[in-house]
Amino acid sequence: MVDPVLFLQLFWVFFVIGLFTFGGGYAMLSLIQTQVVVTHSWLSESAFTDIVAISQMTPGPIGINSATYVGYEVMHQAGASHLVGILGSMTATIAVVLPSFLIVLTIVRFYTKFKGNKIFEGVMSWLRPAVVGLIGAAALILMFKVDWPASIPDISVVKENFSDWISWVLFAAAVVASLVFKIGPIPILLAGGLLGLLIY
Repeated sequence: MVDPVLFLQLFWVFFVIGLFTFGGGYAMLSLIQTQVVVTHSWLSESAFTDIVAISQMTPGPIGINSATYVGYEVMHQAGASHLVGILGSMTATIAVVLPSFLIVLTIVRFYTKFKGNKIFEGVMSWLRPAVVGLIGAAALILMFKVDWPASIPDISVVKENFSDWISWVLFAAAVVASLVFKIGPIPILLAGGLLGLLIY
């Protein structure tokens, strides 16, 4: 039997993430990782990385996809049934979307009044560097894992999140294929999945 409080915690965590995330799904990843892996210890670092990879491969925004998969996995790890896991997915998904829905609904009513306002434009310009930083943090989270030993809380151990050197080669090949040869993301994802299946 899953504690109903877990649903409330899941809803609140993703509601706050949705409320304070600027810059889309990739900026959201670092906040999700902090809450789900570090603060609440619902998932391991490797499980979160797998969820991000699946979220990238499936249609839709990566932040919402990640919330959906995390919601299911959190309930599954708590010993819930498949049906309760789906309810967990719905809880996390609705929670992460709800703030944006309410904010956009409000902005639509008042946007014409604020459009061209110097203060409004200034706030938007200040948010851009923060968005870049959050996206960069998401990239670092996926590449490296930081362990904080309980015995020595002031010392952190940084480890590679990639399993071995082959992962780095696949990563470099994907970057070259995208930037140099201008290959689209779908062929790169399919090739990476096929190579990963054959190699591992």
